[in-house]
Amino acid sequence: MSLKILFIIILSGLLTTGCILNKDWKTASRDSAGIAPDPTSTKEAIVQVYGADAWGWRGLFAIHTWIAVKRTGDNHYTVYDVVGWRIRNNLPVMRVVQDIPDRYWFGAKPTLLKSHQGAGIDKLIDAIDQAAKDYPWATTYQAFPGPNSNTFIAWIAKKVPELDLQLPFSAIGSGYVQ
Repeated sequence: MSLKILFIIILSGLLTTGCILNKDWKTASRDSAGIAPDPTSTKEAIVQVYGADAWGWRGLFAIHTWIAVKRTGDNHYTVYDVVGWRIRNNLPVMRVVQDIPDRYWFGAKPTLLKSHQGAGIDKLIDAIDQAAKDYPWATTYQAFPGPNSNTFIAWIAKKVPELDLQLPFSAIGSGYVQ
């Protein structure tokens, strides 16, 4: 058997396994991963950046990223992200919604990429919010090369250097921002 055929067989198996493991996106977990501090018992401001494997076979090499914030005294988180399939319903792909901050991304457990907490973080949240409002591709989505969910987070990181965020190589689309 040639090396090329063996490679194709192995790659096909990995892709199939990736899709099988994620099962159906409609029933995949969207529960909290238990990473974020409880907003009802944590009074100080919090900013957290998460990444989780993308849905299906894409998760073998790419992640989806988002930012969750909680202002001082709030008892909830606000999540900033881009979701490409919203465009099919003529909705903006960019979302800013009250949500679970550390939710599984359709079955994939999130990883905490960056966290800021305490005094002065409300000012950081203001800067993140303004950068999101200025995002130029709020109604545009393209998985590769971008703009996509990682482009959005990279945009915020560029506009808010005090976030001190370096996205991993697997955040495909983050290089779309120049």
